Amino acid sequence: MISDPEQEYIDTIQKIFINAPLIDKFNNHIVSTRLVNKTDSTFVYVTPIAKEADKPKKKSLLSKLKIKSDEKTDEQAHKHLAILNYLNSHAIAKQMIAKWFNRDKDGHFNMDLIAERGFYNASDLDVKIANNSERGSALLADAGEALIKNTFVIVNDFKYTNKEEVATKAKGILSSISNTASLLGKDKLANTSALTSEGVGVAGKGYIIKTKAHLYKLVWTDEVAAIFYNDFWSDINTPDPEKVKAFDDTNIFKLEYIGTETSWADIQSTSFSKKNNAELISVATIRAIDNVIAKLQREFEVFRTKTPLISGDPITAKIGLKENLEKGDKYEVLEQVLNNEGVIEYKRLGIIKVDKDLIWDNRYNANEENPSDIEYTTFSGPKNKFYAGMLIRQIN
Repeated sequence: MISDPEQEYIDTIQKIFINAPLIDKFNNHIVSTRLVNKTDSTFVYVTPIAKEADKPKKKSLLSKLKIKSDEKTDEQAHKHLAILNYLNSHAIAKQMIAKWFNRDKDGHFNMDLIAERGFYNASDLDVKIANNSERGSALLADAGEALIKNTFVIVNDFKYTNKEEVATKAKGILSSISNTASLLGKDKLANTSALTSEGVGVAGKGYIIKTKAHLYKLVWTDEVAAIFYNDFWSDINTPDPEKVKAFDDTNIFKLEYIGTETSWADIQSTSFSKKNNAELISVATIRAIDNVIAKLQREFEVFRTKTPLISGDPITAKIGLKENLEKGDKYEVLEQVLNNEGVIEYKRLGIIKVDKDLIWDNRYNANEENPSDIEYTTFSGPKNKFYAGMLIRQIN
């Protein structure tokens, strides 16, 4: 997350963020700090400012909206570039590679973590064997394709808002609309605005945590892999001090920007009347993270995970509202197959849909807010075709 000392409740949000449980469908690949320090010299963020001559003198409402939209796009681009510069300057990508290959204090690599996460035989993934064995090479390529390429960094930019403050601002706007409508003689609109304003006041209890999440992906191409194995590989059986130093000095490992999504979570204090401010902010922060990850997965196919079915009749899986499931969402059912080159591929066996009445509420602290006996989400689809262990992936 971006650490901004001027942000309200920053200490509380940081503590919650650092200690929050990671979503269990991802492997924990944390390598160092969890914070991007906004005051660091490598976080170079300059908001574009239009010159006087460039400023539009008179524009239509549509033009003004377009200009405002462009300004937001420019600001977002500058922000994600500032983050990317910070991550690259702090060698986060290189740290991620070092973790994948289990680098020890002497600079030696091994394949143990890749074998563990990919359910491979560690000895088959040994680089020396891989260089002399067709199946070993295929396994190594498979590991790189399925695991290393699918390594991501999400940087959250949080903003805390008290709902009562939002409600007060909304009242002022709505009151202004109401007064204008009265002057124009539109009593019906005036009455509606007044009622809406009143409603905002009633609902304005609690907290909103908004997060803008920037998604980055580790760059692991065939070229980068070849350089790694040829120029940097040193293991306990064949130590090579020159290659250890070459890895320490290199800056070839990078992250690439995928995209940005925004989400928020709102916690009504009436729902958790016994919780204090810090506890309310905690619930909202974790839900905002879950929500924005779900949005990133909807938007960017490369970031979508595969989830195992826990049964085939009924068709069920352990995903739910935390993953932003909605009625009618479609998932493809996949089966792992080994191709002629010995690499695992996924074959589609069918499509299933989320059942509207049987979506699991697995959001953080959901049982306190909405107690339920549902412990998984049920899907509609062909009978007697799928079974537990098959993987599903969202397609819409």
